[in-house]
Amino acid sequence: MNNFFFKYALIAYFPISINAQDTLNNKMDAFTFEASYVGDNINNLSGGIKTGSCYLGIANIKLEFDFEKAMLWKGGQFYVNVTNTHGSAPSSELLGDMQVASNIEAGEHTFIQELWLRQVFGKFEITVGLQDLNVEFSNTEHGSLFLNSSFGIMPVISGNIPAPIYPLTNLGLTVKWNFSEKIIWLNALYDGSPADFEDNPYNIKWHYSRYDGITGISEFQYNSLYKELSGVYKLGIFSYNHVIENDIPDSLNTQIVGFYAHADQKLWISGDRNVGFFTQIGFCPSKESMNVFFLSIGINFTGMFNKTGKDVIGAAFAYEQFNNNLKSETSVEISYQYLLSKSIFIQPDIQYIINPAGTGETLNNCLTGNLRFGISF
Repeated sequence: MNNFFFKYALIAYFPISINAQDTLNNKMDAFTFEASYVGDNINNLSGGIKTGSCYLGIANIKLEFDFEKAMLWKGGQFYVNVTNTHGSAPSSELLGDMQVASNIEAGEHTFIQELWLRQVFGKFEITVGLQDLNVEFSNTEHGSLFLNSSFGIMPVISGNIPAPIYPLTNLGLTVKWNFSEKIIWLNALYDGSPADFEDNPYNIKWHYSRYDGITGISEFQYNSLYKELSGVYKLGIFSYNHVIENDIPDSLNTQIVGFYAHADQKLWISGDRNVGFFTQIGFCPSKESMNVFFLSIGINFTGMFNKTGKDVIGAAFAYEQFNNNLKSETSVEISYQYLLSKSIFIQPDIQYIINPAGTGETLNNCLTGNLRFGISF
C-alpha cells in the first residue's frame, strides 16, 4: 500500500519528469537494432577450375529509426545497413561458374550497403537514398533458402545491366503504390553506374553524371490467398538507358530492356509444416545483353523432420542461356536448414553445376559440398 501511495505522490508532484521519461522511452522504442553474421564453407569436390575448399563470410549491422514512434511525424522511416564481407571468392577461384554459387561472395570490403529515408503517404511509399534493388524487386520467398545467387536476383538483370544490388548498391528513388491488400505496383529509378570499390571503398562517395545513364524497373505484385494457401505473383520490366558521350543529338539511348516473372505459392499447410513452390523466368532480347534467358524452379518442405517447423529442405534448379558462343549453364541445388535456436541456424548444401561458364573456357561439371551457418542478434 505504501508503494502505491508513493508512486502516485511522485506523479502528482513531478508530472513534468514523468512525462519526460515517457517521451524518452518512446524515442528509444523508435530505434530498432539488428546484427547478423553468415559464414559459408564451400568445397569443390570435382570439376570447375580446381578442387579445394574455402571460407567466406558477411557481417551486417542494421539500424532503423521510426519517426512516428519518436513522435516527430507520421509515416517516416530511416534505415542504414553497414556490411563487412571477407574471405575467398569460390566462383572465381574454384568453380568458374557464371551464376555464383554463394550469394554472399563479394571480396574483402567494409561499406554502407543501404542508407535511405522512406515516407508513407496513405497508399504510397516513397524511398530515397542508397538502395538495394533486390530487396524490393525480383525476389522470391522460397528461393531465399538457397545459396546460389541465381535464386535471388536473376542473371538476366544482374548480368546485363548495372543494377544496384549486393554488394554494389547505388542512389535511387522508389515509389510503391499499394492499390489494395492484394495488388502492389513498384517503380524505381537508379543511378546507372554504381561506383567501383576501388574508387569508392566505403560506398560514401556518391555523384551522378549524365553519362552514367539510368537504370529503371517496374513491377506488379499480386498477393493471393486460397484456403490458407498464400501466393505471390510478380511481373516486371527493367531497362538500362545511357547517353553515349559526344553523341549527337545528346539524348538518352535505350540499350537494354528485359522482362521477368516470379511465382511463390504455398501448396500444402498443416500446423507448422508446409510445402512451398517457386519459379522465376526472365528474358532479355536486346542485342547488347549477355544473358538472354533464365529459368528456375524449386520446392521447399518446412517441417519434414521437425513438426514444429524448425527445419526446411529444398531442391531447385536454375538454367541460364547466353547471347554468344558460351554454352548454357545449369545449377542444381539441394539445401537443408535447421534452426538450432531462434537466432542460430546451420545449413548443409549440395550444388551440381553443369557447364560452368564464368571463365569463357570449357570446364568440367562441378560438384560442391557446402556448409552455411548464421547467427543474429
